[in-house]
Amino acid sequence: MELQIAVSKIQKYGSIDSGDTVEVVERPQGGLSVVMADGQTSGKGAKWISTLVVRKVISLLAEGVRDGAAARAASDYLYTERAGKVSATLNILSVDRSTNTLVITRNNPAPVLLAHHEDIQCLNEKSLPVGLYRDTRPVICEIPIETGLTAIIYTDGLVHAGSRKGESIDIENLFQELLEEEDPSPQLIADCLLNEAVRLDRNKPVDDISIVVLRVINRTGDDVRRMMVRLPLEMIASNNYH
Repeated sequence: MELQIAVSKIQKYGSIDSGDTVEVVERPQGGLSVVMADGQTSGKGAKWISTLVVRKVISLLAEGVRDGAAARAASDYLYTERAGKVSATLNILSVDRSTNTLVITRNNPAPVLLAHHEDIQCLNEKSLPVGLYRDTRPVICEIPIETGLTAIIYTDGLVHAGSRKGESIDIENLFQELLEEEDPSPQLIADCLLNEAVRLDRNKPVDDISIVVLRVINRTGDDVRRMMVRLPLEMIASNNYH
């Protein structure tokens, strides 16, 4: 088997900074974790919040702390830093090599979509964001890793796409259509969902959008681990001359 992870994200129209943060960290026993947070509001303030939460989580995961405990610690840390006045949504997707399971940890009202080949399950148990209360517990689901397993996590910018025009995105139906195609890659799934959201927002996203797709496929390559990142850059004018 082979694990593939793809991320597609875009900031709110007119904003330089995205309030969403996504990071990948290696686990002590060889697995991987993807951590995604969406800070309250938008722009620099939201970026500070989401970065604080994600960095706290990944530092604990790298030390071998279990996902649920890391999520609770991050929530308490944000609560202490901002006196319970700000929040962030938090998702952790972990491939745990010690148990050969996918651990899904969620402090996010937005559901997680989970597919076994073409059969989709929506994990939508009530879940609170982190930072508002002490000892906020995540919703955790642990399932065996097997070929054909796909998981999607996303921030609420995807859920609200098109809302200002009275439209909505049918995430689950679009995901189903993609799975019915011939072996779509995680990047294709993430990009198609993001492109549809941006289209519904008339190419002016009304909120930051982040989508993470994790997929387990038949192994086809060598033993090399690879990661590719694409970051479009815009030059910012400066008044400093040298």
